[in-house]
Amino acid sequence: MNYELTMKPRILILYTGGTIGMIEDAATKSLRPFDFNHLIDNVPKIKMLDYFIEHIQFDPPIDSSDMKPSNWADIASQIEKHYNEFDGFVVLHGTDTMAYTASALSFMLRNLDKPVIITGSQLPIGEVRTDGEENLITALQIAAAVDPVDNGPMIREVAILFENYLWRGNRATKKSADNFNAFKSYNYPPLAQIGLGINYNHDVLRRPDFHRPLEVFTAMDTSVMFIDLFPGISDSSLRHQLATPGIKAIVLRTYGAGNAPTTQWFYDAIRAAVDRGKIIVNVTQCIAGGVHTKRYYSGNRLLEAGAISGADITSEAAITKLMHLLARSCDTDTVAREMTIPICGEMSSQSAVRHP
Repeated sequence: MNYELTMKPRILILYTGGTIGMIEDAATKSLRPFDFNHLIDNVPKIKMLDYFIEHIQFDPPIDSSDMKPSNWADIASQIEKHYNEFDGFVVLHGTDTMAYTASALSFMLRNLDKPVIITGSQLPIGEVRTDGEENLITALQIAAAVDPVDNGPMIREVAILFENYLWRGNRATKKSADNFNAFKSYNYPPLAQIGLGINYNHDVLRRPDFHRPLEVFTAMDTSVMFIDLFPGISDSSLRHQLATPGIKAIVLRTYGAGNAPTTQWFYDAIRAAVDRGKIIVNVTQCIAGGVHTKRYYSGNRLLEAGAISGADITSEAAITKLMHLLARSCDTDTVAREMTIPICGEMSSQSAVRHP
């Protein structure tokens, strides 16, 4: 369903880098970032929207493989700086780490009540078959959309728009390196589906408390790491990883519903790390479903060893949530407790996790 806008929307585009902002250089035939001062020249259909659009172009553009927490802080700070000037924000970003950025921004921008729509493309905007033009225009439309119930923004959270779907940012993951529908949220329904129109799923949209002002927390503690289980992982290898200097918290990517080896050495290694003050969050390697530690003996052993259930949180959201919480508190018990509580829709409550 489409909604008429009551006034000319004001949208700020933040171009951080990525494929979407590339065009072919006529002389060299190589790809280069285009000048967003000439955005209308490159995407003339934007004129049909009749929006007031400003842009900020990161210089130099950031390859998403080089994205780091300081860049997330820059994006969040720009949104904070211009928050009262614009109705919505569109962040153009490379696809490889887009889900990490979306998750991080969702934690940094507390009490967000305006749309922050992150999009990009698989093909440069200057190519004939680009998906970038459609993604950019649709992202602008979503950033400008008004909820007729209260005349506020339709979307009031960080979201990823790609091809036919709008996903909650901290629930999405990149599923394909080749397809235009490159992102999906396996444990939460789409916020909107895009076809002939933009159809919003009102029942799953976040509605924050308007009495609370935006709070921006840009600090992130990168003393975190992933450990992936695999058949044949050894005692020495696991203990070496758990003892990595400077690491405070670990996302342990386990099998199925949160299962791990039941051998005594594995239990002892996890228990010893927890006793040394490490926070260990149990997250499934599966793309759908979540951790249910009491379903199987092996998962329950991890719980007894001191690992925390990550429920149905994605790996991207788990690692960025840890960075966020560690930067806000040095108390291990506080961080461990808050990892089990949804902050901004990034996970279901522990009792609500669905399992096949």
